[in-house]
This record gives sequence, C-alpha cells and structure tokens, in this order.
Amino acid sequence: MRRYRPIVQRKSGNFRLNSAAVSILSLQPMPLHRRTFLKQLGLGAAGLNFAGAFHLTYSAEAADHLLLHSTPEAAGVSSAGILSFLQAVAGSKHEFHGFVMVRHGGIIAEGWWRPYRPSAPHMLYSMSKSFTSSAVGFAVTEGLLTTDATVISFFPDDLPPTISDRLAALRVKDLLTMSVGHAKDSTPIITKQENWVKAFLGLPIAHDPGTVFLYNSGATYMLSAIVQKVSGKTVRDYLRPRLFEPLKISNPSWETCPRGINTGGWGLSVQTDSLAKFGQLYLQKGMWRGHQLLPEAWVHEATSFKIQQPGADLEKLKRTSDWHQGYCYQFWRCRHNAFRGDGAFGQYTIVMPDQDAVIAINSETSDMQGILNLVWDHLLPAMNDNPLPADAASQAQLKHTLASLALPPTTAQSSPTAAKISGKDFQIESNSAGVRAVRFDFSRAGCKFTLSDASQQFPVRCGAEDWVDGVTSMPGTPPKITVGNLLPVKVAARGTWQDDNTWVMTWRYYETPHHDTVTCRFDSDGVKIEFLNSIAQKSSSHPEIRPVLTGRIPS
Repeated sequence: MRRYRPIVQRKSGNFRLNSAAVSILSLQPMPLHRRTFLKQLGLGAAGLNFAGAFHLTYSAEAADHLLLHSTPEAAGVSSAGILSFLQAVAGSKHEFHGFVMVRHGGIIAEGWWRPYRPSAPHMLYSMSKSFTSSAVGFAVTEGLLTTDATVISFFPDDLPPTISDRLAALRVKDLLTMSVGHAKDSTPIITKQENWVKAFLGLPIAHDPGTVFLYNSGATYMLSAIVQKVSGKTVRDYLRPRLFEPLKISNPSWETCPRGINTGGWGLSVQTDSLAKFGQLYLQKGMWRGHQLLPEAWVHEATSFKIQQPGADLEKLKRTSDWHQGYCYQFWRCRHNAFRGDGAFGQYTIVMPDQDAVIAINSETSDMQGILNLVWDHLLPAMNDNPLPADAASQAQLKHTLASLALPPTTAQSSPTAAKISGKDFQIESNSAGVRAVRFDFSRAGCKFTLSDASQQFPVRCGAEDWVDGVTSMPGTPPKITVGNLLPVKVAARGTWQDDNTWVMTWRYYETPHHDTVTCRFDSDGVKIEFLNSIAQKSSSHPEIRPVLTGRIPS
C-alpha cells in the first residue's frame, strides 16, 4: 500500500498542503468538476500556503474527523442558499437536531440545535440498516459469505420442522433488497420471542423471494445474525476495525436482541458528523485516505436500483416521492440521481454523486418526505459546478446562524405557587405505573422534580433559563418505537410556569430524536401530572401509555 505524507503540514504558524494533497484531498480520484474547483483556487501540485483568502481549515478537530473544512463559496455553494434552507427549517414543522453538509470532500456547513450537540451520539433507527449492509459487504469481500447463499444454510439448528420451497430459496440478496416474500413486516412478531432467528425462519412466506418489495426490519436483523454467525463477532465489533476506526467514528453503540445479536435494522447510535463521513465513504466509492475500505464494485452494487417499491399511479409517485425511486441493498434511491440511508423521524445520510456532496441530518419529524423536499428546494439549487465569488456578508450571517441554532426556548416565568409547594411531597393515588409520590424543589435556577415508586427515587433537574443536563432511569423514558431498554438515559431539561398554577417541563433525551412534555397543574394542596411523549404528539398510532398522576400533600 502506497504511503502518503500528511495532507497538511505546519509551517511558520500556517498550514499548507503537501504535493499529494491535490489528488487525495477528497480521498479518491477526482472528477473533472472537483479538479476544476481546485484549479480555480490556485491549488497546483506544489503546496499552497493557506494564509490567503481561501478559508480551507485543518484544525486538530478536523484532523480527528478526517474532513477538511471549506467556505461554501469556495466549494461552489451559495451561503445564501444554505441560509435559505435553515430559514425554511425554522419555519417548518420539522424539528432539526444536527446538520452537516459536505461538498468536494470538505465540510461547508454544520450546526446543532441546542440542547443537541456535536459530541453526542444520536439514535439512528433504520439508518442503522445501511451500516449493516456495509458489514455484509465486508463479509462478502473477505469470502465469508455470498449474496446468493441461502439463509437456511447459516442456521441449521433454528429451522422449522418443515422447510417450504420458498424458505429454501430465500437468499442473502433477498434480505438485502427487502424482498423476503413475507406478507407483512416480521419485526413485531419475532421481537416477542427470545430466539428471533428461529421465529423469523418459522414465518410463512407468501411470495417468491426476490419478487415483491416489503419493508421488513426483521430481514436486516437476519443479516446481522448471519454476519455474526460467519465472523464470530457482532456487527458493531466486526465493523469496528473495518469502518468505525478508519473513519474515526467514536464509541458507536448498538442495541442487541436477547441472544446478544445486534438488532441490525435499528439500534445504532453515532454522531451526526459520523453520518457525513459514512456518506463520504460511499460517495468516494469505498475509498478513504488512500485505502480502499470497501471495493468499488460492492459500493456500486449496494447503491444501485434493485427492486421497485409498489404504489398506485407509480409514474406520478416517481416524480414526487423519494420512497418510490427503487431500493438497493439497505439504501434507498432518491430523485436527482442521489441515494440515501434513512431512519424513522428523520435520520438521513444523503449522497449526491452528481453534485459531489453529502448531507447528514438528525431530526424529529412526522413528514420525512418534507425534509427531503427542503434539501431539493434549497440546498440542491445552491450548488454550482465552479467556485463562487466570496460573499463575506452571507458567510458571516451563516456562521452566526449555525453557531446560534437552538430549539424554540420556553420563556422563563415565575409563580407564587412555587414557594407554597417547594420541598413538599405529594402522595399519589394508586396508578398502573406504581408511582407513590412526587416532589418539587424550586430555586432560582429551576426545579428538581423527583418521582418515587416503592423502591426508588427518580430525580430530573430542570433549568429555568437554560437546559440542565442530567441522567435518569425513570420508567417510561425515553420514548421510542422499537423494543429494548435504553436506561439510564441522558436528558436535558427545562421548565416554565405556563400560568400561576401550571408548571410545564420539557425533558429532551438528546441522544434520541425524542422528548417528553410533563404538565403539572396545581390546585390548593393537589396536583395533576400528565406525560406526553413527542412520538404520541406526532402519531396517533403510538399513544402515550403512562397514566395521569393525581395526588395531594398530606394534611
């Protein structure tokens, strides 16, 4: 393997590119528009000092994250266009948590909406599937399996008494393309069992494998189980030296089934910029820092059209829906010749080969197509083939906007009720959650809310003016739509008096897309407490199940 000198060398207090930087700036052979981009910036084969006007920085943080930073205009992107995108986000119903935009191998915009933060991993839901697909790619490359291998060949001890022709014909490829042939998603069925593999293999297959698309997270779990079977390691541990360590993706966590197999189709948590790096690896056809991590042929195979999603009036859907452009190997095709991995509530890695761009997003939304529409309506037209003239005013405004992103704050209010109830225990009436008592301890800084059951206390500290970070193991938190326990969970909380008798707390589980709104209404010596999670706020199919609590201060 050819050795490269460091891309950036320090000299006289400034950074400069070495002579190899032009060819490996993007960590892959450069297409014409990228070479033009560098040429117009005056970056020739000889190193060029960065003391000039071109703001391509290489900080210690950038060195760790392996992505250079560029101004939007230097990368041919309008700062005003990115601002337009952020303004549209602010005016939409979508709640963004993290955003990273990469062009020509450099980060040109990134920001997090407080209390979300760049250092925190974020639950990915089904965005996990694309990482599981990558694990299969590595296993195929290393000769551990083939995509034509039958699924039953890996699990001789978990087969049903009678093996149908369709089960016998089911291949790894059919799992990858969500074309198992099940009549409905297997996930709610298999996750009720202790042995998910055996439960999956025991399900009837209604259609010939490989012929009908049906989104099926159980299929991805089976891919995870197969990788673990042939490698002896969980998907997370198998990917660690092959993907996570080369890309400097730190401390990835992945949920497991009762038998210790990573859930595959969901359960992975990484930082937003890790999604950007993952997307950049695929944009670069598997190349990273001069090393071919995944074969180019596999990347092409994994991200090209494999099967069409069904739908009435399909031609119309193809014009408007990014869920009807075709499915690949646990990646989706998009409009504008892009492809993506995505997860519930708006977790995205969008790869745009024609624009040489990657966009990573963490969010919570009930309209995932709406977020993609914002990308196509604002970010896509902001990209140009060539560098743009510097726009100092827009760049400064963009920098300020990105640095000050925050979820809508609550206005801190006070109430005379706080002094009357602070430090007193409310005895809670009998309830299905087993809660015995709650207590409110108010101060200028906010409130410490403590819920108690028969054996434990569960405090949450809320700020009055700002978010207060903490950790909780309170039952019923955090909200999620998948199986598995995430406790203890990190939480950022704040509260305000909605009126003299109503104290409202917001608990944001900032390593997930979700939050709780806890409304406490007081009258004389009584309290009524209602919990509402953000999933229930957005979908009637996932109602809040925690009971309303009522109680009084003992006389």
